[in-house]
Amino acid sequence: MSELETDGLKAPSTAYKIVETPQLYRDVIERYGVDGSHVGMSEEESPWVPFGEGAAIRHLAFDVRSNTFSNILWIKGPGVVGTHNHRGTVVMVCLEGSCRYLEYDWVAGPGSFIYETPGLSHTLVSDHPDGVKLFGWLQGPIDFFDDQGEFLETLDVWWYINHYETYCRENGIPINKKLYL
Repeated sequence: MSELETDGLKAPSTAYKIVETPQLYRDVIERYGVDGSHVGMSEEESPWVPFGEGAAIRHLAFDVRSNTFSNILWIKGPGVVGTHNHRGTVVMVCLEGSCRYLEYDWVAGPGSFIYETPGLSHTLVSDHPDGVKLFGWLQGPIDFFDDQGEFLETLDVWWYINHYETYCRENGIPINKKLYL
């Protein structure tokens, strides 16, 4: 077996060129498909927007068609993002620091994968001295509650867009249209 083969499968081409591939519905894709996007590391492309006390969000993508949004959540030191219910699926990866949910017995560190299913309540905390940075891909609304379990607010793709755009307008930062899928 060659170095490029594993269990009968061959690795992708190593040719350093764009390869034209067959596409059954190429004309439909060209008419209705949406190009991919890239958001660079600079805060000019996406600033850290305050999110409550001691936290910030770097918005990466908004898709109004599926109520999906992506961001990096940064809890800047030991702290909490209050109890909330997800009404969609959440996929997160811990980038720095650590966090946990009060409702579970695990602690996520750099490289940890977190998957949240709809309908469950979570209270996100970081005990790490440097807090935590979490990359997240979230679908659907999130309902937040106060310390007594009383409903506070629903955050969905529209809330996140408003959060980003309001901050940009107030701080003279151009809106980055690459964030809108």
